[in-house]
Amino acid sequence: MSDLLNKAQLVKNTTTLLATKTTTQKNDALLLLSDELCHQKDFIMKENTRDIDKARKNGIHESLIDRLILNSERIDDMADALVQLTKLDDPIGDVLEEWTRPNGLKIKKTRVPIGVVGMIYEARPNVTIDAASLCLKTGNAVLLRGSSSAIHSNTALVEVIHQALNKSELPADAVQLVEDTSRQTAAEMFKLNAYLDVLIPRGGKNLIDTVVANSSVPVLETGAGNCHLYIDETGNKEMAIEIAINAKTQRPSVCNAIETILVNKNWATNHLRELVTNLKEANVLIHGDEIVKAVDDSVILATDKDYETEYLDNIVAMKIVDSVDEAIDHINKYGTNHSESIISENNENVLSFMNGVDAAAVYHNASTRFTDGFEFGFGAEIGISTQKLHARGPMGLEALTSTKYLLFGNGQIK
Repeated sequence: MSDLLNKAQLVKNTTTLLATKTTTQKNDALLLLSDELCHQKDFIMKENTRDIDKARKNGIHESLIDRLILNSERIDDMADALVQLTKLDDPIGDVLEEWTRPNGLKIKKTRVPIGVVGMIYEARPNVTIDAASLCLKTGNAVLLRGSSSAIHSNTALVEVIHQALNKSELPADAVQLVEDTSRQTAAEMFKLNAYLDVLIPRGGKNLIDTVVANSSVPVLETGAGNCHLYIDETGNKEMAIEIAINAKTQRPSVCNAIETILVNKNWATNHLRELVTNLKEANVLIHGDEIVKAVDDSVILATDKDYETEYLDNIVAMKIVDSVDEAIDHINKYGTNHSESIISENNENVLSFMNGVDAAAVYHNASTRFTDGFEFGFGAEIGISTQKLHARGPMGLEALTSTKYLLFGNGQIK
């Protein structure tokens, strides 16, 4: 039996036991994992350094290397997130609906674990902890397959997870890492219908498209983040500039950073130059249309390719539009259904934007950087869904549940 099938069998075998564990038992395991992360911090950072050194030798851009880094502060944040997760309500066992039929049959609709979650993800080793913790809290087992760029970090983190679970009442086999990061193994994982109940890809567009196109296991699709900021003609100048800089530069390598700024032509008449100047001072390279380029010669003339690109870097596309309707049309053409924001004091335009834009999260007068499970109060997230079935937006605990009908009778027959 291959290593993949062996580990798939291991996680599958834990599902019945996991489903019986109490909230207290699950929370205790998460607290043990939080402590273990802190105790094993030096070991984790040492293994993480191996991945970072390899990335730099391979010429990986620093903005992408930032996604790999596990420093002391980030490990502390992961440990704190686990503590916060224990304080959230456990959805398993919740009764969503209950009713009695005319024949006396009592029906309850309850939340239950999905079963086995498969995760295929790129670069970011924090996903290892996020996925494992959210799955364990909801009574799910998880089969993890990270990328070769983070293999040492992921292996170390799963070792720490196993050490913590061995001290708990949860089975350590409930979390497994596929250490073979070849494409062939990933392709085999796409077909593990006998073991996996759902497959969640988390990474760039190419990865997600590949999983969606080739998986026979049901896919819970997370999306790339070609996110937009639209500055309406009534947008507050200071607010618009501050949000534009934050949403682009606060952490440009993540999926909720903006990639395109759309500016209403009337707002641009008075404030475009100041917006461009402030972005340049924040070391942002601008690819703009002819109107934007006329303001500053350093602007690179944008093409349609720029408007569909997720830069993940200090680069932004910029276009002047005539109206909120044109902004909506542009976003729905080039966007990835992730996160979009409007800066406006016109309630009618805000309502049009929020209703017209097809995205998982739509903001008014705020940065798109808040599209995050922690920021939404979910404790953590297993990904940001850009599809419309089952779950959409940051996926926390409830997104990792299914439902079961419990029926109680007293001898009814049909």
